[in-house]
Amino acid sequence: MLKVIDPTRGTPLHEFPIDDSATVELILKTAAETFKTWREATFAERGAVLKNVAQYMRDNIASLALLMTEEMGKPIKEARAEVNKSAWCAKHYAEHAQSYLAPETIASDAARSYVQYLPLGTILGNLPWNAPFWLAFRYCAPALMAGNTCVMKHDSHVPACSRAIAEIFEKVNAPAGIFQSLMVKSPAIEAIIRDPRIQAISLTGSEKAGSAAAAIAASEIKPAVLELGGSDPCVVLADADLEKAADIITLSRIINAGQSCIAVKRIIVEEPVYDQMVSLLKERLAALKVGDPRQESTDIGPIARSDLREDLHRQVEETVAAGAKCLLGGKLPEGDGFFYPVTLLVDVTPEMTAFREETFGPVAAVTRARDETHAMELANDTPYGLAASIWTETARGQALARQFAAGQVAVNGIVKTDPRLPSGGIKRSGYGRELGPHGIREFVNAQQIWIGPAKN
Repeated sequence: MLKVIDPTRGTPLHEFPIDDSATVELILKTAAETFKTWREATFAERGAVLKNVAQYMRDNIASLALLMTEEMGKPIKEARAEVNKSAWCAKHYAEHAQSYLAPETIASDAARSYVQYLPLGTILGNLPWNAPFWLAFRYCAPALMAGNTCVMKHDSHVPACSRAIAEIFEKVNAPAGIFQSLMVKSPAIEAIIRDPRIQAISLTGSEKAGSAAAAIAASEIKPAVLELGGSDPCVVLADADLEKAADIITLSRIINAGQSCIAVKRIIVEEPVYDQMVSLLKERLAALKVGDPRQESTDIGPIARSDLREDLHRQVEETVAAGAKCLLGGKLPEGDGFFYPVTLLVDVTPEMTAFREETFGPVAAVTRARDETHAMELANDTPYGLAASIWTETARGQALARQFAAGQVAVNGIVKTDPRLPSGGIKRSGYGRELGPHGIREFVNAQQIWIGPAKN
């Protein structure tokens, strides 16, 4: 059984049966059979399905959002926003896939030569718990609009979300088999990746999970897109709008209780404004309310699982033991659930745990930089390369963006994912891109067409 513990109360929530081998076989067979007809559907026909899916999510936002709040503790107001964003993603690709995949004429010695983009087959999505709806649609909307079919293995701790996402397609009478949910545990994934009916994989998750899945896919000569962890730096230089920077950094650090790959993790502040920035952050972080994610007034809900909270606390304790100062939080609370207080660590240095490791929780780590050069060195002193941000004069920030070893950079703003723009990492944060025109081209055959006669 897939057993879920309510992270708010620390008590059993519900359980779902695991798919047996016959069910898994039927799901893969159905996806492969459906691909034969779905690949021939026009962009308008595919788009109509995705628009219906988007509308269903908007019409049922309250019930869908509550599933996330119950299973992984996302504050209800954030959960509603996630359902809306997922619907936007579905609608965006419904409207733009045809232009993103338009054939490209390329001059050669042929009478005519061009590249056309064709679907591959069934794509496996292996997804984590922290954004159950958004990550599902970030993966499936472009894949489906390209003409592929999708099989999703969601995290074992969000089975109700997984089931509900698949049921959306059933409720809007989408062609049976274009999107299905596998209810299995992680050890079953290797055989599914190796199944010849799976043509590629998309994985969002930990560095360990991504490495293992990518190795299996590579051994089968199958493409993969990996969006893994991040220890995202935010550089604040002395000429920044500190009030605005403090507002956005606080928001980025505590969204989803800090359990986001692209959240600000390491706040690197130039010496002349360091003390002022720390004061501004402390003021804002101290005002946040930690509590029941079902309540509208809650800013930060619980950590999703007990073991994740314990690891987060280890990181905080090790960082303080190494010499950092804890200005807020840092203590495990008593009572039910897996809550962790908003924590502010300052004077964090590069050898400390909170700087070296990804912190997945409401913990802000602030590091002092001597100057611009030192700040950029600190920002890139990480094995990860998912995203980064910088606060400074606009032209200066745009110029410095090229120096970040990261897949995306925000200048004077929050790092976020957007259906219109590509997202993804480098180094140990993964490879490949999702979203935008780049994302939809990850799971297609870029087929070259050469038409004679040859030119003299």
